[in-house]
Amino acid sequence: RPTHGSPSHAVATKSKFARINKDNATMKTAAILITTLAAANAFAPMQQGRVNTDLMAEKVPLFERIFNMDLFEPVKEQNNYGARNKKSLSVGKIGSSSYVPSGLSASEYQKIRDGDVAKSKANYERNVKKAGIFEDFTDFYLKRGTDTSQSWIKAPTRGHRMVKLKYDGDASTLGKKYDGKA
Repeated sequence: RPTHGSPSHAVATKSKFARINKDNATMKTAAILITTLAAANAFAPMQQGRVNTDLMAEKVPLFERIFNMDLFEPVKEQNNYGARNKKSLSVGKIGSSSYVPSGLSASEYQKIRDGDVAKSKANYERNVKKAGIFEDFTDFYLKRGTDTSQSWIKAPTRGHRMVKLKYDGDASTLGKKYDGKA
Protein backbone atom coordinates (compact mmCIF):
# COMPACT_ATOMS: atom_id res chain seq x y z
CA ARG A 1 0.00 0.00 0.00
CA PRO A 2 1.52 3.39 -0.93
CA THR A 3 2.11 5.81 1.91
CA HIS A 4 1.53 9.49 1.77
CA GLY A 5 4.41 11.23 0.02
CA SER A 6 5.72 8.10 -1.72
CA PRO A 7 6.05 8.13 -5.55
CA SER A 8 3.53 5.33 -5.98
CA HIS A 9 1.01 7.36 -3.97
CA ALA A 10 1.47 10.27 -6.39
CA VAL A 11 0.84 8.02 -9.40
CA ALA A 12 -2.31 6.55 -7.80
CA THR A 13 -3.65 10.01 -6.97
CA LYS A 14 -2.86 11.27 -10.49
CA SER A 15 -4.70 8.39 -12.17
CA LYS A 16 -7.66 8.92 -9.86
CA PHE A 17 -7.90 12.60 -10.85
CA ALA A 18 -7.54 11.73 -14.53
CA ARG A 19 -10.46 9.37 -14.30
CA ILE A 20 -12.60 12.06 -12.51
CA ASN A 21 -11.67 14.67 -15.15
CA LYS A 22 -12.61 12.24 -17.93
CA ASP A 23 -16.02 11.63 -16.25
CA ASN A 24 -16.55 15.39 -15.86
CA ALA A 25 -15.73 15.98 -19.53
CA THR A 26 -18.23 13.31 -20.57
CA MET A 27 -20.97 14.85 -18.38
CA LYS A 28 -20.24 18.36 -19.67
CA THR A 29 -20.43 17.12 -23.25
CA ALA A 30 -23.77 15.40 -22.55
CA ALA A 31 -25.17 18.53 -20.85
CA ILE A 32 -24.13 20.77 -23.76
CA LEU A 33 -25.69 18.35 -26.27
CA ILE A 34 -29.00 18.18 -24.36
CA THR A 35 -29.11 21.97 -23.95
CA THR A 36 -28.48 22.48 -27.67
CA LEU A 37 -31.24 20.05 -28.62
CA ALA A 38 -33.70 21.69 -26.21
CA ALA A 39 -32.93 25.16 -27.58
CA ALA A 40 -33.31 23.96 -31.16
CA ASN A 41 -36.62 22.31 -30.36
CA ALA A 42 -37.90 25.42 -28.55
CA PHE A 43 -37.34 27.63 -31.56
CA ALA A 44 -38.56 25.13 -34.15
CA PRO A 45 -41.70 26.21 -36.02
CA MET A 46 -44.99 24.93 -34.58
CA GLN A 47 -47.25 22.65 -36.55
CA GLN A 48 -49.77 24.62 -38.55
CA GLY A 49 -53.48 23.92 -38.48
CA ARG A 50 -56.42 24.02 -36.11
CA VAL A 51 -57.29 21.27 -33.68
CA ASN A 52 -60.33 19.46 -34.95
CA THR A 53 -63.33 19.64 -32.58
CA ASP A 54 -65.74 17.79 -34.85
CA LEU A 55 -67.45 14.72 -33.57
CA MET A 56 -66.90 11.88 -35.94
CA ALA A 57 -70.45 10.51 -35.80
CA GLU A 58 -72.42 13.57 -36.88
CA LYS A 59 -69.74 16.02 -38.06
CA VAL A 60 -71.15 18.69 -35.70
CA PRO A 61 -68.61 20.93 -33.97
CA LEU A 62 -68.22 20.03 -30.31
CA PHE A 63 -69.10 23.44 -28.87
CA GLU A 64 -72.17 23.77 -31.09
CA ARG A 65 -73.36 20.42 -29.86
CA ILE A 66 -72.81 21.38 -26.20
CA PHE A 67 -74.52 24.76 -26.51
CA ASN A 68 -77.52 23.24 -28.28
CA MET A 69 -78.14 20.71 -25.50
CA ASP A 70 -81.45 20.96 -23.71
CA LEU A 71 -80.92 19.32 -20.35
CA PHE A 72 -84.60 19.63 -19.44
CA GLU A 73 -85.86 17.95 -22.61
CA PRO A 74 -87.18 14.80 -20.90
CA VAL A 75 -89.25 16.74 -18.35
CA LYS A 76 -89.64 20.31 -19.55
CA GLU A 77 -91.90 21.51 -16.73
CA GLN A 78 -89.99 20.07 -13.79
CA ASN A 79 -88.90 23.48 -12.51
CA ASN A 80 -92.12 25.37 -13.13
CA TYR A 81 -93.86 26.74 -10.09
CA GLY A 82 -96.40 24.19 -8.92
CA ALA A 83 -94.54 21.22 -10.41
CA ARG A 84 -94.11 19.73 -6.93
CA ASN A 85 -97.63 18.32 -7.20
CA LYS A 86 -96.59 16.19 -10.18
CA LYS A 87 -93.65 14.66 -8.30
CA SER A 88 -93.98 11.66 -6.04
CA LEU A 89 -92.76 13.24 -2.81
CA SER A 90 -93.77 11.65 0.46
CA VAL A 91 -92.76 11.29 4.07
CA GLY A 92 -91.86 7.76 5.04
CA LYS A 93 -94.08 5.66 7.26
CA ILE A 94 -92.92 4.74 10.74
CA GLY A 95 -91.58 1.21 10.92
CA SER A 96 -90.33 -1.02 13.70
CA SER A 97 -86.84 0.56 13.81
CA SER A 98 -87.98 4.19 13.25
CA TYR A 99 -87.44 6.98 15.75
CA VAL A 100 -90.48 7.80 17.87
CA PRO A 101 -90.22 10.56 20.51
CA SER A 102 -90.63 9.38 24.07
CA GLY A 103 -94.14 9.88 25.40
CA LEU A 104 -95.77 9.22 22.01
CA SER A 105 -96.89 6.04 20.37
CA ALA A 106 -95.97 5.31 16.75
CA SER A 107 -99.52 6.02 15.58
CA GLU A 108 -99.66 9.36 17.45
CA TYR A 109 -96.31 10.40 15.98
CA GLN A 110 -97.40 9.35 12.46
CA LYS A 111 -100.56 11.45 12.89
CA ILE A 112 -98.42 14.49 13.80
CA ARG A 113 -96.17 13.91 10.79
CA ASP A 114 -99.17 13.54 8.46
CA GLY A 115 -100.55 16.82 9.83
CA ASP A 116 -97.22 18.55 9.10
CA VAL A 117 -97.25 17.23 5.54
CA ALA A 118 -100.83 18.44 5.02
CA LYS A 119 -99.96 21.88 6.41
CA SER A 120 -96.90 22.11 4.15
CA LYS A 121 -98.93 21.09 1.11
CA ALA A 122 -101.65 23.66 1.90
CA ASN A 123 -99.01 26.38 2.27
CA TYR A 124 -97.45 25.40 -1.05
CA GLU A 125 -100.84 25.49 -2.79
CA ARG A 126 -101.53 28.92 -1.29
CA ASN A 127 -98.23 30.18 -2.71
CA VAL A 128 -98.84 28.56 -6.11
CA LYS A 129 -102.06 30.54 -6.41
CA LYS A 130 -100.08 33.77 -5.92
CA ALA A 131 -97.54 32.88 -8.61
CA GLY A 132 -97.20 35.40 -11.41
CA ILE A 133 -99.12 38.13 -9.57
CA PHE A 134 -96.92 41.16 -9.20
CA GLU A 135 -96.98 44.90 -9.48
CA ASP A 136 -94.97 46.70 -12.10
CA PHE A 137 -92.23 48.73 -10.44
CA THR A 138 -92.75 51.60 -12.86
CA ASP A 139 -96.37 51.97 -11.72
CA PHE A 140 -95.30 51.95 -8.08
CA TYR A 141 -92.59 54.49 -8.86
CA LEU A 142 -95.06 56.82 -10.57
CA LYS A 143 -97.72 56.50 -7.82
CA ARG A 144 -95.13 57.36 -5.20
CA GLY A 145 -94.26 60.55 -7.08
CA THR A 146 -90.54 59.85 -7.24
CA ASP A 147 -90.38 61.01 -10.84
CA THR A 148 -91.67 64.52 -10.11
CA SER A 149 -90.51 65.45 -6.60
CA GLN A 150 -88.65 64.29 -3.53
CA SER A 151 -91.49 64.92 -1.06
CA TRP A 152 -92.00 61.18 -0.57
CA ILE A 153 -88.80 61.01 1.48
CA LYS A 154 -90.35 63.28 4.16
CA ALA A 155 -93.51 61.17 4.47
CA PRO A 156 -93.84 58.98 7.59
CA THR A 157 -93.33 55.83 5.55
CA ARG A 158 -90.51 57.30 3.41
CA GLY A 159 -92.09 55.99 0.21
CA HIS A 160 -92.89 52.53 1.56
CA ARG A 161 -96.36 51.09 1.93
CA MET A 162 -97.61 50.08 5.33
CA VAL A 163 -98.24 46.37 5.36
CA LYS A 164 -100.06 46.18 8.69
CA LEU A 165 -102.76 48.47 10.02
CA LYS A 166 -101.88 50.68 12.95
CA TYR A 167 -105.16 49.75 14.66
CA ASP A 168 -107.29 46.64 14.43
CA GLY A 169 -110.45 47.09 12.43
CA ASP A 170 -111.46 50.07 10.34
CA ALA A 171 -109.70 53.17 11.66
CA SER A 172 -112.25 55.56 10.10
CA THR A 173 -115.18 54.06 12.04
CA LEU A 174 -113.19 53.92 15.29
CA GLY A 175 -112.28 57.59 15.00
CA LYS A 176 -108.55 56.93 15.23
CA LYS A 177 -106.22 58.13 12.54
CA TYR A 178 -102.55 57.52 12.12
CA ASP A 179 -100.72 60.83 12.47
CA GLY A 180 -97.21 59.60 11.73
CA LYS A 181 -96.11 59.41 15.34
CA ALA A 182 -95.16 56.16 16.93
